[in-house]
Amino acid sequence: MTDLLYPLDSYLREFSACVSAVDGNNVILTATAFYPGGGGQPCDLGFIFRDGEPLRVTAVRKDGNTVAHSVEGTPPAAGTEVRGAIDWERRHALMRTHTALHILCGVIFRDFGSQVTGGNMEPLKARMDFELDQLTPDLCQDIESRVNREIEASRPIHVRIIPREEAFAIPDLIRTKINLLPEGIREVRIVDIEGLDLQADGGTHVSNTREVGRIKVAGYENKGKINKRLRIVIE
Repeated sequence: MTDLLYPLDSYLREFSACVSAVDGNNVILTATAFYPGGGGQPCDLGFIFRDGEPLRVTAVRKDGNTVAHSVEGTPPAAGTEVRGAIDWERRHALMRTHTALHILCGVIFRDFGSQVTGGNMEPLKARMDFELDQLTPDLCQDIESRVNREIEASRPIHVRIIPREEAFAIPDLIRTKINLLPEGIREVRIVDIEGLDLQADGGTHVSNTREVGRIKVAGYENKGKINKRLRIVIE
């Protein structure tokens, strides 16, 4: 089992752990701050250091209760003490992007009552699909302005983990059209943008909306009768 360090501290850049198992070039650690990907957010990249020697981490994935880190070069043997270091510039860009999507989601749900039908992100750019009848250039500009006002409001962002039963007692906790939470999950991680958005979410986020910067709506697409896509970039 890998102890996950990122859910309550997205700002943790380095950590110490022990290699619990090795499968080819995949290293399983006793603990990790690397986000393994999911919910549209890519996995973290970075390095694992063995006696000061850096091994580049090229992919990270969650497999049941463990997290496998794919490394370049000869992996350290089981039982080896190592240090992990996340590519912080990339991680922080993804944190800003992910939080921007939650702000966008919160604004559109609050002001238009529309749920999310899909989404994906890369560092500082993303797309999100909504159950909307129409999008126009003027509406996109209006949405952009509304989102940036929420960013400038400097809303604190809190993360907590609560029992599943308590989580599902919260109205509108699931903002996606389809509930993506597996039945077997007994605890739910909540991301709360004070006064704007409260969602179940597993990804990494900044601690205040102002840290996002500014967003720009870079385009929109018609993906169906009531399915519209917004593309954003983070500035």
